[in-house]
Amino acid sequence: MFPIPIPFASTEKRRYLEHEYLSKLTHANIILLRPSMSFMLLQTPDPRTLRDALPDFSKATHVFLPINDCRNVTEAEGGTHWSLLVVSIVDRVAFHYDSLPPGNRMEAGAITAKLGALVNQLIRFVHLEDAPQQENSSDCGVFVCLNMRYLLLDRILRANSHQKVSMSLAGMRVDATAGRKEILRIIDGFRKEGVRRRSQSSSPSDRHSNSPPRID
Repeated sequence: MFPIPIPFASTEKRRYLEHEYLSKLTHANIILLRPSMSFMLLQTPDPRTLRDALPDFSKATHVFLPINDCRNVTEAEGGTHWSLLVVSIVDRVAFHYDSLPPGNRMEAGAITAKLGALVNQLIRFVHLEDAPQQENSSDCGVFVCLNMRYLLLDRILRANSHQKVSMSLAGMRVDATAGRKEILRIIDGFRKEGVRRRSQSSSPSDRHSNSPPRID
């Protein structure tokens, strides 16, 4: 099994991409949806009741959603498989990348329809048969993270507003072992940064600053 919980890994990867790249973006509004929010969207019969809890998709150009096959809303970190759904709101099309088909095709299609209801658009669903495939039963989360980064940084963000971007990953090789190590390095970097900030906030010099007191 994957050595760290996939929702946690995906969330840390999302934080990293948002901090390093999306915060500086001006020509597109890209949303990286949390796994918990994707699950909530899938399990809610009327997605319009979630408008106040979800980001404003009407202002987004693209949305990246990790998809899980869990059906039990009472089970924490349930399900057995993850895949990636990339929705281009501006083009009204959604692309599904599943490393172990048929996998989450049904769930991804359902979320596409619900996202369409939220933005009042009919979004075409495309399940990409040529998505990179895993060679075991435990790499799906790594594939989601690495495919998300590649599509975001090497496809969407490299194109200008006049270019048409191919969303096919045909022929792409995913090194899951290297991907695991990179994810762990990113998580460890966030952990060390958190320790450093906590250490600074508890130093004697901070007692005379204008910062509010911290609670342990």
